[in-house]
Amino acid sequence: MKRLAGLSALAMIISSTSGCGWIWGEDGYFRDRGSDYLTERQTAPMQIPAGVDTKRLDPLLPVPRNVADSTVKGEFEVPRPQALPVQADSSEFSLQKSGEARWVMARRAPAEVWPVARQFFEDNGFRIAEERAQTGEFSTDWQRFDELSASMARRLSSRVAGVDPESQARVRVRIEPGVQRNTSEIFVVSAERPAGSTANVDFPSKSANASLEAALLDEMLASLARSAEQGGSVSLLAARDFDAPSRVSLSEDGNGNPILNLGADFDRAWSSVGRSLETADVRVDDLNRTLGVYYINLAEGAETKNKEPGFWGTLWGSAPSKEDIDARAERYQVRLTKVGDGVQVTVEKDLNTVAPADVARRVLSLIQEHLG
Repeated sequence: MKRLAGLSALAMIISSTSGCGWIWGEDGYFRDRGSDYLTERQTAPMQIPAGVDTKRLDPLLPVPRNVADSTVKGEFEVPRPQALPVQADSSEFSLQKSGEARWVMARRAPAEVWPVARQFFEDNGFRIAEERAQTGEFSTDWQRFDELSASMARRLSSRVAGVDPESQARVRVRIEPGVQRNTSEIFVVSAERPAGSTANVDFPSKSANASLEAALLDEMLASLARSAEQGGSVSLLAARDFDAPSRVSLSEDGNGNPILNLGADFDRAWSSVGRSLETADVRVDDLNRTLGVYYINLAEGAETKNKEPGFWGTLWGSAPSKEDIDARAERYQVRLTKVGDGVQVTVEKDLNTVAPADVARRVLSLIQEHLG
């Protein structure tokens, strides 16, 4: 039936291109209406009854002044629009405050922020002592201000008052997923010890030197904004390693059901599993982060955003309908459950039924294969 409809549409198109002026001509049904507005006339303002309060109404879509007026004869050719300047949004990075707490908010995923934030500290002379990409944290070594880059040492010395030049400090940077999707929050906390001390001072739970941390956040904010304006690239390798679990193992529970164990917190595990499903070409019809569930369809490949069927595909009916997709669907649920310090991933048919063991093992093996 679809093929017959396609042939009928094609026959109509062919016949319409063979001189049928009633379709394409100036007076045809599909004529060009681009210049119709030139013949329109402005109507009189609406009359408001006496005694009714009026309020000025500004036009929502005013006509630009640089287009042809009603005195111009012939067809009007729409001018080509000017190219938009490719610039980074000035609000892509911003400084946030809540009470005494300060942090940088980025309109980018944590995996994209991680490499540029780390690069900022390395470029300014900080030595990275420890880093855990899986949890979005790195910390620097104990250093004096004069061991940093000359420009950073000068800026910190001018902004942080009352600091012994012989004392040492180190910082810890933590990058967390923001409240909104594909946003990040960058926190900085510092620790200090007096000159000559070799004690291993832990990072405080609250800010110990607010002026130092504020100065570092301001400098990092300016650096990130410059990097965005210059089109700074994102390290795909670092992005992949950012949320990759530290430990991954495929095992079984007491009933013999396959389980994938991930050594990561829930945020990183959720992000990593989602990317693995996409990379493995598994169709995700829906998701619910609150429940920790990806709703998948094994009968279809991963859905490509903004991909529309072509003209001939639509004409000949090759694009599958929703009924066709539903008829052949193989729907399952990939569920993430926090257990202790890690996350367990299981596959279910529905809320009350586990998936067949062979299906669950196949899905979990795909996820494991494409993790990090």
